[in-house]
Amino acid sequence: MSNDKNVEFLKATMMGPNAMRLSEELSSHLNVNENMRILDLGCGCGLSTLYLTKKYGASVFAADLWISPTENYERFKSIGIDDKAVPISVDATKGLPFANGYFDLLFTVGAYHHFGDTPEMLPSLIPFVKKGGYIAMAIPGIKYEFGENVPDEMKPFWNNEVARTIHSLAWWKNLWETEKGIEIIDIREMLCCKQSWDEWHTSYWQGIEEDIKMREAENGKYYNLIQLIAKVL
Repeated sequence: MSNDKNVEFLKATMMGPNAMRLSEELSSHLNVNENMRILDLGCGCGLSTLYLTKKYGASVFAADLWISPTENYERFKSIGIDDKAVPISVDATKGLPFANGYFDLLFTVGAYHHFGDTPEMLPSLIPFVKKGGYIAMAIPGIKYEFGENVPDEMKPFWNNEVARTIHSLAWWKNLWETEKGIEIIDIREMLCCKQSWDEWHTSYWQGIEEDIKMREAENGKYYNLIQLIAKVL
């Protein structure tokens, strides 16, 4: 972030609260190393993949539904990580094209809330991670469940899709702790929340103005970032 070229790259590739910041904080609670094979699920434009390959030298499968593998491949070549990052198109709700036990770590930043809000999703992903491996996610959340009592200042920004995907730490903990194939080893609000949101709001993402208005309205009272790490048993 001290380099103007890097800042421009971030502004052009962020798709939510700065995935580099989230990846940095989330991975600091994991023992990531160059010998690991990682599934970066919902990688977007690959900022989390960039962090995992550059920081740790890990081999990463960069999987996303919205961004094409060709687009990510060209980006990975331009930043010199194409030897470590494999771009692939997947829809997590329809199954993944990998062998059971293939990954040491399933890493997902800023994406899991879009597809992981059902009881069926987590158990469908667990088989792809080897026993003793980890599933780690970082996502936007709220400090408590609104239910039918959506705060007045949030009503202009609260629709059915937001209500489906944005939940509290307690909500996610309740969803994950019912799964017998994992052990939750860490769940917390993330420290990089304000910085990640502030940086996201400098991006060139189409429609960012509405997100800025939302954050100005909530003024730090409701939104947070949540991280959750589970060990596969």
